[in-house]
Amino acid sequence: MNTSNYQLIIITLLSVAVRSGTVILFPTIGEIFTERSGVLNLGLEGIMLISAFVAFIVAFYSNNPYIGFLIGILTGGIISLLHSYICITLYGNQVVSGLAISIFGSGFTNFYGSNFANLKLDNPLKSFPIPYLSKIPIIGQIFFNQDIIVYFSYILVPVMWFLLYKTKIGINLRAVGENAIAANAMGVDVYKTRYLWTIFGGLLAGAGGSYLTVGYAPFWMDGITAGRGWIAVALVIFSMWNPLISIIGAYLFGSLDALQFQLQVMGTKIAPSFLAMIPYLTTLIIIIITTVVLRVKRIGVPKELGKPFFKEEK
Repeated sequence: MNTSNYQLIIITLLSVAVRSGTVILFPTIGEIFTERSGVLNLGLEGIMLISAFVAFIVAFYSNNPYIGFLIGILTGGIISLLHSYICITLYGNQVVSGLAISIFGSGFTNFYGSNFANLKLDNPLKSFPIPYLSKIPIIGQIFFNQDIIVYFSYILVPVMWFLLYKTKIGINLRAVGENAIAANAMGVDVYKTRYLWTIFGGLLAGAGGSYLTVGYAPFWMDGITAGRGWIAVALVIFSMWNPLISIIGAYLFGSLDALQFQLQVMGTKIAPSFLAMIPYLTTLIIIIITTVVLRVKRIGVPKELGKPFFKEEK
């Protein structure tokens, strides 16, 4: 194999890594904002599964991946609205509610998805190169020969960072996540803030799941998310609740995910099940290292995370 062939393989690998990373980048950013408001949503895996299924069904019958993507996003928002109602209005246990959503999502898609197993979309999202930028050697082929959802993610990350750290909306959000009682005393509507950002997190989880089945892997199979929702929850810790850092974790996972598929295609003698385990094992190691760093630098989780807010408290 000559040098140009190796270069082509690496470019293809990294291009796939960007798309794979985009699947997990959306729910990671969404969960960062949800947790910043003090609400923990462990239902990302279930939300992604149901959204992926709904998006696939809509795209399959409408032959329009964009409609499927949008309906999938709305599905994520509706499910997170239910989580919000249980956790914020009813003061329910956030962990139990999230786990229930994940278990329900697995069962729901397993039951109703059996009739669509291994079906493929005839018209998935298509890549289109950005003029001039796509002509940049190597970088252009990796980052600017993608589909519109990937381009949207490029814009989303800095916009959400700016909103979180440089706007009044972000200040209010962080205030609610650090000290809800003080934020309430300052006139911030804690309930409204938590509802808004929990639903927002669900919408982005829906975006990740939808992109999986209408763009990255345009077919349906049981358990297609393969634990990506749980990885997104873990990457929130890796990113230290910062949207800019989250893109590093998402693309790292995407690179390992793409690499294990590439190695299988190349006929490596390593067992496929071991290769499939590598992205998740690496994520676990990263989380351990990140947790140690967080303790050393004394960077902790939002102080109100997982705690219900009672307005009558003083």
